[in-house]
Amino acid sequence: MSITTPELAEGTNDGTAKRPSRLALRLTPLILATALFMENMDSTVIATSLNAIAKDIHTDPISLKLALTAYLVALAIFIPISSWMADRFGSRNVFRVAMIVFVLGSLACAFSNSLFAFVGARFLQGMGGAMMTPVARLVLVRATPRHDLVNAMAWLTIPGLIGPIVGPPFGGFLTTYLSWHWIFLINVPIGVLGVVLVSKFLPETIRNAPRKIDMKGFLLAGTAFALFAFGTSVISLPALPPLVGVVATAIGIGAGYFYARHALSTEYPLFDLRLLRFPFFRSSIVAGSFFRLGQGAVPFLFPLMLQLTFGLSPFQSGMVTFAGAVGAIVAKFVANRLFIKWGFRNALVVSTAISALGLVAMGLYDPSTPVPLIISILVFVGFWQSIFWTGSNAFVFADIDDKDAGQANVMSQVSAQLTIALGVALGGGILEASNAIRGGELVLADFHLAFFVVAALTAISTVMFARLPKNAGYQLTSGPHGH
Repeated sequence: MSITTPELAEGTNDGTAKRPSRLALRLTPLILATALFMENMDSTVIATSLNAIAKDIHTDPISLKLALTAYLVALAIFIPISSWMADRFGSRNVFRVAMIVFVLGSLACAFSNSLFAFVGARFLQGMGGAMMTPVARLVLVRATPRHDLVNAMAWLTIPGLIGPIVGPPFGGFLTTYLSWHWIFLINVPIGVLGVVLVSKFLPETIRNAPRKIDMKGFLLAGTAFALFAFGTSVISLPALPPLVGVVATAIGIGAGYFYARHALSTEYPLFDLRLLRFPFFRSSIVAGSFFRLGQGAVPFLFPLMLQLTFGLSPFQSGMVTFAGAVGAIVAKFVANRLFIKWGFRNALVVSTAISALGLVAMGLYDPSTPVPLIISILVFVGFWQSIFWTGSNAFVFADIDDKDAGQANVMSQVSAQLTIALGVALGGGILEASNAIRGGELVLADFHLAFFVVAALTAISTVMFARLPKNAGYQLTSGPHGH
């Protein structure tokens, strides 16, 4: 497919590859970044609005953990086939359709009038989001000359940093002074603009010949992810009998077992579990999962605690919770130097330990705790959380060959999304259990218990990373001849 806008292409019309013009090189990352900003902001906006949404659709805030889980499960199911889809149908086409699906999901969220309608709408949003992020990176790598790639990636990552800052206060403002529906309706004009820009300016890139898709693996893995996350989320939901959650969880575990048997006997599985034989990759997946399990509960628990027990409005809550993203941005400027100086083991140990202590601190807050102190701790802990994310994203490839890098990337992304989803389910489950034992309304002690439990889980990752060799991952920071 040729580029539709001649002024953005240079070269011949011989069918596939055209050398992009300077204008295209600047526009491509900005167009992609617009869509990713929409997605990143949306994922942080909803946390500040859970209480208002729950009241309006006549459910309780804890039940809405299912909506957060549904989005992340959709990512886990559809991210693995995003690269194959781009090769099969064209990255520009897939990216454009992904944006349309995300906007349709946003509209469905805004018009939802029940818990299950809202959960379904969030799953639809997640289907679009699952294609947007990986395909955007694929488009950028294929459309940008190597000497321009670092600069282009810098533009692409900006929305990932700005979204979490803008999301909570902006979503809180819309929810407090207009209505929660606007946090989803605002995606419509952004999405429509993105589709127009993609259609007019985004170049179609050279496609690889798509290898045969592992459809059996896709069905088994998708069933395992969806039913396990759904089951663990709804076991104690008042809207469904507990048996529904138990049965769904059991079927999900069974599907996971059959997927593992299938993957170990297939030449090109959806997820190549044989990569777990590499010790650093295995550590990044397993230890990282404990970290994400603990941290995944925070966007659900913390805003809810501030609103239900501190009496803050969604806007006030958002103005507090955005502080962690400020620390995350600062970390981006020093992370590489820190890993060079300290090494991966020490940096991962310190960052996970401080993150666990940050969760303990959340379990000690009460309405009399000074807000400036809470914000200061959030900024400090956000810095170290960002150090972990940066380091773990690189450490995944510490002992992986180039030929396996694609599989390693997919496995790490899916495990990340799935464990974050389980973190949401876990946080809500602890609240429910504590509340059921004590009875009555949710109180501060219920939230404190939840934070202490997820802090303990995060600390397990600290212990596991501490067992790594001192020079683990040195080749990621020292160049070809470093030691």
